Amino acid sequence: MTELTVKDKTNAQEFIKIEPFRKHTRVTKPHKHNKYLEFVYFTKATGFHVIDNFKIEITNPIFFIVRKEQIHYWNLTSEPEGYVIIIKEAFIEQCLDIEIKQQLAKISAFPYLSPEDNTTIEQLFQLLITENKNKKNKTIVEGLMKVLLGKLLQIENKKNITHQSIYQEFIALLSTQKKLSNSVKHYANLLNTSPQNLNKSCRTECNKSASEILSDFILSEAKRFLLYTEKNISEIAYSLSFRDNSHFTKYFKRHVGKTPSEFKNKTSYIP
Repeated sequence: MTELTVKDKTNAQEFIKIEPFRKHTRVTKPHKHNKYLEFVYFTKATGFHVIDNFKIEITNPIFFIVRKEQIHYWNLTSEPEGYVIIIKEAFIEQCLDIEIKQQLAKISAFPYLSPEDNTTIEQLFQLLITENKNKKNKTIVEGLMKVLLGKLLQIENKKNITHQSIYQEFIALLSTQKKLSNSVKHYANLLNTSPQNLNKSCRTECNKSASEILSDFILSEAKRFLLYTEKNISEIAYSLSFRDNSHFTKYFKRHVGKTPSEFKNKTSYIP
């Protein structure tokens, strides 16, 4: 089994870290984080971000959310400009404002956001960097965080209301599911729409069918189980709602070109 890198970009005394994105960072290996939530905001970058094997092309500006249990890596093709926020569990636990905890829970449902008001958001990042360096009054940092998260969620809510994007709701729903179901109809029901409408929205926004998007998520989760856990094939099949081991194996081989066992026994991870 491939050994997974677990990164920790903070020291023990830091509960929150805010800094510009490192310009020399271009390509990273698949990794996850040591019990912290990471936000990455790009004002200028090209390339893509892969999170749990779900590939997201970078369009500027863009705000990525990486939860602590997720596996991700970067493949940037130009010098990036942007910011990083790392939030440890201790920051959330000691946060004085309960609304920030609620905001963090809401924003963590998204794999990424595409805000339009770049100027205000960039100013908030700069203020956060300055105030966090002072380390004199954490209430100010919390206040700025609350404004930043509120602004991002407000923009996303307005965008969703304007465009009524079933696709975006579908992606958010899949990103937060504890157990995936291999049924487009199941998710269409949860979204209070028809499979036809869901499929149309997906085709319009990303040129993929709803079943193709669902398959991407299922295969990403299957690969994560195979590469980074000790679950056997039967346990993985059950976790992904397949009726039996055989059905899962045929599904996986049809899409990946290898059986789950063949994929698991690879000696190295190939994105």
